[in-house]
Amino acid sequence: MQFELTDSLTDEIISAMENQDVEYSVDAVEGQLVISDSDGNTPDDNRYYSLPEWGPSDGFELREEFVNNLHAPLAREELQSAMHSGRGVFKNFRNALKNYPEIDKRWHIYKHRFMSARINEWYNSLREIWGLEKLDQLPESDDTLVHDDFSFKEYDYAADKQTILLNITADSCEDETLPLEVNRAFYELWRTQFEGAFDNQIGYICSSLSDDFAGCIIAAPLSQNQEKIVAITSLFVPEQFRGLGIGTELIDMCISSLRNCGKEWVLIPNTIAPDILQPLLTRTGFRKINSGYILSL
Repeated sequence: MQFELTDSLTDEIISAMENQDVEYSVDAVEGQLVISDSDGNTPDDNRYYSLPEWGPSDGFELREEFVNNLHAPLAREELQSAMHSGRGVFKNFRNALKNYPEIDKRWHIYKHRFMSARINEWYNSLREIWGLEKLDQLPESDDTLVHDDFSFKEYDYAADKQTILLNITADSCEDETLPLEVNRAFYELWRTQFEGAFDNQIGYICSSLSDDFAGCIIAAPLSQNQEKIVAITSLFVPEQFRGLGIGTELIDMCISSLRNCGKEWVLIPNTIAPDILQPLLTRTGFRKINSGYILSL
């Protein structure tokens, strides 16, 4: 007997698969879940169908894969600790995610997509038995969720300068391999450059859904005689928001604006381009040079 796999039934099956205390099956006549071995609801591959197999080890492996592919250092470290905390792993994992609302949202999307794909495979195996064509698999994940989790606005010097200075401090930019006085010197170089370049600035500010500062990018002409060349005077994402695509989105938005303004070259001085930014800058088209990075528009 056949049944239709609707979105609502898929959601119910996901919840049932995660419930290790009760065994469910699909009632093909009613098109809904029922408790197995209750009132004669024994799985028989005719009217009552067993759900895809899913146990604690599957849930652990899914979480482990999510964490291992997470590029947010603080969250990854805390979640890895929760994954190896012994008793109550899933509860500890859930509690750790509460500290990172944006990553928590990504986790639920990731889990739903993976388990939906598992259910889709199971349903297609039934359709094959029924002599029906298989349904298309779920589309590939679109990992650019950044605009769902964050808001972006154009930089306004008068309104946003103080926000940047409050959030980009010497402590937040420290390199542990350098002495404190050197870190402070680099910070003062950045601050002098940032505060001195206020004419014709272009940039964007990123905020979380709770209105926390989540990043910025600011570009300014080098001089009145070189209007086609601009320098990035600020590019910063707080550590707790790194690895979520914010830096890439800020760079893409800024580059698009600079092209529309007729700019031809973008420079990034090495004072604001630590090694940790190299993969991001390379992906977005910048080329490493001795004094920083350069991009031809």
